[in-house]
Amino acid sequence: MTAATAEVAVWRGDGVQVLRFARPEKKNALTGAMYRALTDAIEAGDADSSIAAHIITGSNGIFTAGNDIGDFLSTARGTGDLSQDIVRFIRLLPVIKKPLIAAVDGPAIGIGTTMLFHCDLVFAAPDATFATPFLDLGVTPEAASSLLMPQRMGYARAFAMLVLGDPMSADDALAAGFVNAIVPGTELEKAALEAARRLAQKPPEALAIARRMLRGDTADILKRTDEEASAFRERLRSPEAIEAFTAFLEKRPPNFGKSA
Repeated sequence: MTAATAEVAVWRGDGVQVLRFARPEKKNALTGAMYRALTDAIEAGDADSSIAAHIITGSNGIFTAGNDIGDFLSTARGTGDLSQDIVRFIRLLPVIKKPLIAAVDGPAIGIGTTMLFHCDLVFAAPDATFATPFLDLGVTPEAASSLLMPQRMGYARAFAMLVLGDPMSADDALAAGFVNAIVPGTELEKAALEAARRLAQKPPEALAIARRMLRGDTADILKRTDEEASAFRERLRSPEAIEAFTAFLEKRPPNFGKSA
């Protein structure tokens, strides 16, 4: 079964649902409509007894450039708030009922990296890169990354990514423990599908219980998600964020008005 909605392609078969970012001309940058399509598809797959696992992947050698800045700013300026499509997606991530697998080729920016900390398995191509340049845009971490990153890979690495904005290579991500394996780009999707099909052969109730115990209580994750969203909203209205986003769109260095 195949479908395409709002630049997210959805394929279902062999007990697996594949969600593909399909906007390569914009580096698979995510719009509100794409967030909505992702959330709708994951919720539908979770409710479908024939689906055992979800896979998220990109296209044309790109995972995702993160939020589409133009679409993001248009919503923020219109409402003074975060898009409800974004909030709905990031609040779904901790409570997805079935295993979530990512196949990452090329850049994974912003939410493209932070969503991976909610995945059960992450496969990366050798040229995959991970970056969370939130502070450079005058905003703060999201999707509970300020909680999950330090837990997964230690404070020092998390600070370098979330505060300094240092990118991370596939090899470094493997060493840090949030990538399971590095797979040649031509074999990447095959590896993710093989893992998902293996999961589809497991007894579903035992799989759900084991996964739930491994992941633990989601209350703290949801609490941090909401705290981050509140801080993010405040930052969106700040002079720093306005200058950072304007400079980004004008392709110039930001001027934060710091004195010498």
